[in-house]
Amino acid sequence: MLPPIVSQIMDNFNFDVDPDLSREQNAEEVIKNAALLSGAVSIEPLPFADMLILTPLQAKMVLHIGKIYGFDITLERSAEIARELGVTVAYGMAARQFMRGVAKIALPVVGGVVTAPLVYGWTFALGRMAQTYFERKVQGLPFRKDEQVQVVQEAKQQSRRVLPSSEDFSELAEELRRRAKQRGDQSKDGSQSSDQH
Repeated sequence: MLPPIVSQIMDNFNFDVDPDLSREQNAEEVIKNAALLSGAVSIEPLPFADMLILTPLQAKMVLHIGKIYGFDITLERSAEIARELGVTVAYGMAARQFMRGVAKIALPVVGGVVTAPLVYGWTFALGRMAQTYFERKVQGLPFRKDEQVQVVQEAKQQSRRVLPSSEDFSELAEELRRRAKQRGDQSKDGSQSSDQH
């Protein structure tokens, strides 16, 4: 069973395709929401624990983007695609993840707030990569390495323009913690009442 905070985060990332929006608009919504949730996750003061949450969250983002473009893929396949595309984005990811973990050990709250924009940008770029990957797949075209690098560069610039404030990340993280605690309390109440019968 997933810890309440993980379940709460994954439950907050269930998006259906809106038939009134274009593919691009639907993908844009999924990417922004996944990036915001990822940034909020990075605020959690547990060193390195966010990696366990970010990977499934990013895989789920890829799954939804695939769905928008008409590809019915499994969560496992979406994780593979995220890894494939992430190689281009991740040239400095391992070092950043390590430094984020160290920052959270040294400065538990501030370390998360400082790294939230980095995680937001990383997820945003990965989402753009997935969107372009599926767009190219629909057209029957390959997604070459030089095109991938260009998408990452453009995504970095776009993510800076739409970057939420640190308060936005903190408020969402607090709301997720509150809901997770509420869910945990409800689970305890449910198991206690069933133990009494």
